[in-house]
Parts: sequence; C-alpha cells; structure tokens
Amino acid sequence: MGSLTEDFSGQLCPSWRRHVSGQGSVEQAGRALRLINSSTSSSRYTNAQIDDYQRRSRRQFPWHPPLQLTVRARFSHGAESLSGTAGFGFWNDPFLMTERRIPTLPRAIWFFYNSAPSDIKLDAKTPGRGWKATTIDALRPVALLLAPLAVPAALLMNIPSLYRVLWPPVQRALHVRESLVEAAMTQWHTYRIHWGIERATFSVDGERVMAHAPSPGAPLGFVMWLDNQYMVVKPWGRFRWGLLEEPCCQWMEVDRLVIETGVS
Repeated sequence: MGSLTEDFSGQLCPSWRRHVSGQGSVEQAGRALRLINSSTSSSRYTNAQIDDYQRRSRRQFPWHPPLQLTVRARFSHGAESLSGTAGFGFWNDPFLMTERRIPTLPRAIWFFYNSAPSDIKLDAKTPGRGWKATTIDALRPVALLLAPLAVPAALLMNIPSLYRVLWPPVQRALHVRESLVEAAMTQWHTYRIHWGIERATFSVDGERVMAHAPSPGAPLGFVMWLDNQYMVVKPWGRFRWGLLEEPCCQWMEVDRLVIETGVS
C-alpha cells in the first residue's frame, strides 16, 4: 500500500473500517475523529476502533517497513485515570479481535496504554502498565525455538534471582522493548513511529522517547482503539484477563494520521 494522509475533515478514507462493540462508538467531532467508550460494564466488552485489516488474511495485511507513522491525538483522561487499553500503531491481530483467523503469537509496533489492574510485564526495566512505546515479535524463529522451554523457565522465574538472569535473553529473543511516555495524554501531541527494516524509533512532539528498538516482522495492519479490557501477563506464568466497569464517558480524539512508506 502506498502512503496515506487522513485529516478527518470529511468522510473517512476508504482504507479504514470501523469496529465497535458494546458501548463503543466512532464519531466525527468537528475536524477530528473521536473513539468513545460510554458507561462500560464488566460483563460486556466495549471497543471503539478503526483499522485496515478486516476481511484480510494476515498475509494480506498492508504495511511493511520502512515507513513512518504520524498521529496527532489526545485523550479525555490521563494515564492515572483512563480505564482499559488504548493506542495506535501496527500489529498482526493475533487474538481474533476482528476476524476468525487462526490464533498466533503477537507482533506489534505501537503506542500502547493499559490501566490497572493490567500488568503486562514483558520489559524487565519498564512498568507493566501505563502509556508506552512498545515493540514485540514473538514469531521470530529464535523465539519459537525457545517455546519448549517456556513451562520450566516460567517455574524457575518465580525465584527473583533467576528471573533477573533468565528473562533478559528471552526478552531480546522476543524483540521486546518498551519505554514510558511522559507526555500528558489529555493534551494534543504529535506521536511518531519510524519503523525501519531492523530498528525502530518513537518520538513525541519531535523528542525521542525510544530509539534503536528492534523492529517486528511484516506484514502488519494498522489499528487505533479504545476498549475496556485488562490483562495480566507475567514471565513467571501468571495470566489473567477481564473487563472493567467505567461509568464515565472516555474517548480518544485524533485529527491527523499520516503513513509514509519508503521512509528510511
């Protein structure tokens, strides 16, 4: 797919498809697009999303490096009070979120937010929740070779001293890198991802927040979403998933989205 520019001043570009569940909605808000979760329940999944990979097989997902993504966005709530998960970037939709595909392991390069009680502890040096720049590629051949060792390694990593020894090489094999984004989520910011062939760089308002991160493989699809789920994933074998009740209306607003291909 070639380069794409969207300013949300009129009809959505034909590339984008809405995906809404529960109390989610995608609405025009002046010269911006607003993804809204309204009065969510812990008994029902709510999601407001646009993406470009519905009705495609993973082999048909449209994006490959090198490219550059630019998004200008803000949120209704800050990192201390926004509920659920949210973000934008590229991934391989591994968990059957929009289509009946065969489940797979995740590949992603994106700005990702998750609230308490989420705790996805994949980067040893970064908190398991918050507003972050993130890369992961669990489909690398070296990562797949480690799969038979997952259960005994998880048991051993319940011992803190062994976790500190065992997890860093696994993290490198998974191409996991994360960095907290300190920019206030309620204010307008320009978020940028440069997805190179081997390395990726993330910036906010022109200031780098993560450089020389490992790039995931391709192809990937673009996604922008706001939902009410949480997830706990710990290397030592703790997994939990659920939905959050939130009586307040929450939203993410975006007024510019640019994907430039061939940017090296």
